[in-house]
Amino acid sequence: MSGNASELIDKLGVIVGPSHVLTDPELTDGYVADWTGRWRGRTAAVVRPGSTDEVAAVVAACGAAGVAIVPQGGNTGLVGASVPHNGEVVLSTRRLVGVEVDLVGRTLSAGAGVTLADAQRAAASAGLVLGIDLGARESATLGGVVATNAGGLRVVRYGSTRSQVAGVEAVLADGSVLRRWTGLVKDNVGYDLPGLLTGSEGTLAVITRVLFRLADPPADVTTVLAGVPTLAAAHDVVARLRHHDYPIEAAEYFYNEGLELVCAQLGLRRPFAAAYPVYVLCEVSGRDVESVAETLASMPDLVADATLDAAPAERLWAYRESHPEAVNAAAAERGVAPVRVDVAVPLGRHVDLEDAVRDAVTARFPGVEVVTFGHLAEGNSHTTLLGVPLEDADEATEIVLRLVAERGGSISAEHGVGLAKRQWLGLQRSDVDVATMRAIKQALDPRGVLSPSTLLP
Repeated sequence: MSGNASELIDKLGVIVGPSHVLTDPELTDGYVADWTGRWRGRTAAVVRPGSTDEVAAVVAACGAAGVAIVPQGGNTGLVGASVPHNGEVVLSTRRLVGVEVDLVGRTLSAGAGVTLADAQRAAASAGLVLGIDLGARESATLGGVVATNAGGLRVVRYGSTRSQVAGVEAVLADGSVLRRWTGLVKDNVGYDLPGLLTGSEGTLAVITRVLFRLADPPADVTTVLAGVPTLAAAHDVVARLRHHDYPIEAAEYFYNEGLELVCAQLGLRRPFAAAYPVYVLCEVSGRDVESVAETLASMPDLVADATLDAAPAERLWAYRESHPEAVNAAAAERGVAPVRVDVAVPLGRHVDLEDAVRDAVTARFPGVEVVTFGHLAEGNSHTTLLGVPLEDADEATEIVLRLVAERGGSISAEHGVGLAKRQWLGLQRSDVDVATMRAIKQALDPRGVLSPSTLLP
């Protein structure tokens, strides 16, 4: 930290209270590393403001001192965006809480520090649903969800986070407060600033409050776990369900090697007596379990075996949602750092991509285990490489990202760019595109004090 660090820390203590400025390394340790364990930085202080006014004062004070800031919510990110890589002050939004549901306007307003799970429960208690869902729902916070435009399990049904954001309150780099909070379905006045801040990864503003659109909950939801012979067959299962007019609430997939890892690491029983190459986890609504079972029985060429349960079907979802935890546990046992890649390609290239990735990675790194799962309906693969030497992590990542770019895909489907992928931004964004983003960054943050290590090379 440049300048008089102790003077700034004292000033921050006056703004938020001394107990909410953490400087002891034992207290700040959980704030300087991300969930993956791959990204670890350093900070002179973690500041925990309790209101938008306090956030504005903190940002202004740090800016005046020439000290950069990294906003941080639940710190569940996977690309290093919320880590203070070069000694930045961590601005934690976890104390920005409070949730309200507007039944007439069908919106939910909440502080940036509210967890996704708490927001979901608030919506449900009002008879509505927030159409955003992540495996990290109990710890991911709404500010981070918006800042990363998080995808998750329900994009096939409700769209991305950006499509559900009705308004934001945010503190800009100079300490001023932007509040776009109408909640109107029709509002065509000027630039879509909430849309701009959604997915900006903390580089343009510190999001302090969010306003989401809510929806009616689906009726008669059935969860299906099916064993199928190939990834192509998994896609065909979803296509046929849609052909039978089933609303798809979620469509996930994983492979047998991932299932074996989950069962071994977490002690879960295998779902079927036999093992199948690929598994489809799908939620459909609008029909009873018996009707869904009959439809699946009409697909003997695709479905080798299936089990069904009425939602929430936590037992079945555990096989899919436990993959990240199981991968981490296996990596720790083997003393390796997993290489994680989140990508998406057009559905027609999904099978081709996954075959190409396995072939290319194992040819370059023999013995590496490729564990892939993801969101089937979006062609979104979460690929983890176990056994790549740490010094070769970037090379392995680039192998995957180039294969994705060649197929017209996204090098970051839902986790963001962060620090992890910013060196490959040019694979997907043109020089003009990157220059435009730089111009926006320069206009809103001319001194570069917000998340300086994130997104832009």
